[in-house]
Amino acid sequence: MARSKISESKVKTQRQIKAIALALRKDNKKIAFTNGCFDILHYGHVMYLEAAKRLADILVVGLNSDSSVRNIKGSQRPLNPEFARARVLGALTCVDYVTVFSEETPLRLIKLIKPDVLIKGGDWKVSDIVGSDFVKARGGKAVTIAYLKGYSTTGIIKKMRDG
Repeated sequence: MARSKISESKVKTQRQIKAIALALRKDNKKIAFTNGCFDILHYGHVMYLEAAKRLADILVVGLNSDSSVRNIKGSQRPLNPEFARARVLGALTCVDYVTVFSEETPLRLIKLIKPDVLIKGGDWKVSDIVGSDFVKARGGKAVTIAYLKGYSTTGIIKKMRDG
């Protein structure tokens, strides 16, 4: 099977993403960060990620590891392994970098990247976004992007199971 060098090159270790973020800040690039499971990539995800990209020069996506997804969503998830989810995200033109994290929250990763904009879906209150205080204290901002009703991985799985 042919491998995509483009999507593969966007997937970085945390050590790599730290160095990349440092270099980007030196070049005065505005960095946005979001995170999630992105188990079955769907229209809602794409619209969300495209909107997130419009808020900065560079969009970094923190991807929950397989074990992290199981802790959040239950033992039946994820349906797709982290390497596949990372590569699919990397294939999107709006996503500049993807890095996997295993912790319960992305706070350590946020502190590593030091984004200018921290983004979550509209189902979050800005005050509840993990890392928002850290980002704001550095002069950045935390924002939410409207949640697109009718598009969720859980909903897709339910439709498939219900036939």
